[in-house]
Amino acid sequence: MACTLLYLVRHAEQDSRSGAGDDADTGLSALGEQQARHLGQRLAAVPFDVIRHSPLRRAERTAQILGSHLPGVPVVSSDLLRDLTPVPSAGQAATVPPPYRAFLGRVPADERDLGGERLNAAFDQLAITAADDRCELLVTHNFVIGWFIRHVLDAPPWRWIGLNQFNAALTIIQIKSGLPPMLISFNDIGHLPIELRGQTPIALRS
Repeated sequence: MACTLLYLVRHAEQDSRSGAGDDADTGLSALGEQQARHLGQRLAAVPFDVIRHSPLRRAERTAQILGSHLPGVPVVSSDLLRDLTPVPSAGQAATVPPPYRAFLGRVPADERDLGGERLNAAFDQLAITAADDRCELLVTHNFVIGWFIRHVLDAPPWRWIGLNQFNAALTIIQIKSGLPPMLISFNDIGHLPIELRGQTPIALRS
């Protein structure tokens, strides 16, 4: 039975020194560079077939650092992994819990993915099996990973909200022929020392 493993990585911490905020297409902060190196060391023995990354600079730089720990593995840009935000299609807004509706209404036009159609297509193209087993490393963004997990768990369309990951965290999905996809791990940051974990995606109690 053929098997595909997708290692999903949220890009390492973005460089926000420009003052343009999280939406600017910048590379990594000094902390982000360290985060990516630690993740690369952890993944160095994994037999990846390819490293794919979002076209945005923070994801591209993360992939470059990971690739330096995986010599011989091709590193390619993929528009399938672009940073998108799924928003309800026409007539579906009422299915979203009221506290989230205002947030989704403010998503910029160029980031809106109506009904998650583009991210569904990305999942369908990536979460496939071939004649032989495959293992791919995908460097992308928080909302993209949240949508993929929602898809795997067959949860309501809005439920990607709240599936938040640390920068340089690792999530693994398994796809086997004839079986539903399986979530193997989520938001794994065991490779990051506490001082390198950066800002938490949610408020945590110590």
